[in-house]
Amino acid sequence: MPESHPLELSVEETHRLLKETPDAVLLIDVREPHEVALCRIAGAEHIPMRQIPEHLGALPKDKHLLIHCHHGGRSLRVTQYLRANGYDAVSNVAGGIEAWSLAIDPSVPRY
Repeated sequence: MPESHPLELSVEETHRLLKETPDAVLLIDVREPHEVALCRIAGAEHIPMRQIPEHLGALPKDKHLLIHCHHGGRSLRVTQYLRANGYDAVSNVAGGIEAWSLAIDPSVPRY
């Protein structure tokens, strides 16, 4: 894995990483349960934003963590929080699941 990971990745780059290096990345959805019930990206691990602190010790440090939410605001805060707490390989998915639906998978409902 590269030495430094960008703070933000496009949904296109995220999609490429998930397809080409599935064992090296982990997609984490930090939206609320009612949002995940509406739509989700297949394979994403759901950890609501408020529960991230209690998962600090359990999140892998040997994978590139890709954090997403609805539009990218909450996930950016989670990305910054994880980086401040010793996780270097963390990137925000810019635009969130909204951008994913528009650019990658139109079958993912928008809300």
